[in-house]
Amino acid sequence: MRILLVDNLLIRRYGKLRMGPGRALACGAVRGNHRLCEFSDRDLARYMGLGIRALGTHLVNKALLKTAKNFRPEAVLLGHCDFIRNETLEAIRKAVPGVRIAHFNVDPMCDPHPQGQMRERMESCDALFATTAGEKWLKPFVTGRNVVAYMPNPSDPALETLDNSTRPAADFACDLFYAGQPREGDPRLAFIKRLSEAVGKTDLRFDLVGMGGRPAVVGGAAYDDLLAGAKMGLNINRYFGMKWYSSDRIAHLMGSGILTALYDGDEMQRFFSDKEALFFHDVPDLVERLQWFQAHDEARRTVAAAGRAAYHARFGGERVLRFMLETLFGTTHSEPYEWAEETYA
Repeated sequence: MRILLVDNLLIRRYGKLRMGPGRALACGAVRGNHRLCEFSDRDLARYMGLGIRALGTHLVNKALLKTAKNFRPEAVLLGHCDFIRNETLEAIRKAVPGVRIAHFNVDPMCDPHPQGQMRERMESCDALFATTAGEKWLKPFVTGRNVVAYMPNPSDPALETLDNSTRPAADFACDLFYAGQPREGDPRLAFIKRLSEAVGKTDLRFDLVGMGGRPAVVGGAAYDDLLAGAKMGLNINRYFGMKWYSSDRIAHLMGSGILTALYDGDEMQRFFSDKEALFFHDVPDLVERLQWFQAHDEARRTVAAAGRAAYHARFGGERVLRFMLETLFGTTHSEPYEWAEETYA
């Protein structure tokens, strides 16, 4: 299939790339033997507009239409793409008869901004995908002419290249790793404060990045180095208890063979067992489990290895993309995807 992927490819970061869902889907397209054309809307808008947003927006929409005419995609997949106008999507439909268009959104759906993005695309796209599950968050965007579905954060072995499960405890710079950029009022701040105080009473080395005066590291080889130094990783999100929601942090951690601690209220037990991840309920529970794995490194390595294998097998970019394309084109699912029940039409 000919796929046009429109997403923020971060060219302007000069190699400080994030291993985000768009890149994992691109890898999945290549692995699935699809013909792929990538279009980085934000980069082109800034370059073409010489820093003038209105000019860049006009020019990048013209460029996308030209790209679609030249490439003639069967499917267009749009990331957040705030520069791209619905009028351009309609022009693409006229220029490329039969094309199907989908939008995928990887932010928590309880936030106003992703809700606005989904409302913006619900009339112009044939399918909408979000990394938040639940009828409450997905069904409001069903129009009767589209389909709205959950998608997991995809991984790919070309992106998550590490396998920390193969390494002994002495190899690591820290025992527990967390990277985030919570702002004032973010519930993660209170949780991290309680966790830091509790961990401070143990021999666990807790590495916090992007907090406590330490600058964030958002991509590139420097981020890879941080992951390589982590024996165990904490995956908590801005909102606790959102069904199946996670930032792409979960793919970075589990996909890299890092024993990953997951809050049990996010219901990820649907996809992973306690033989593949560390599930916790509150701070005391988490600290107790971390200390147990600290004292039983062979068990840490076994669970982390199983988690890495499970994540790549279940949430690999090729498999997630196959689900998205089958849903977009309304074809019968080729296999029983574990999350397919969260599909609304």
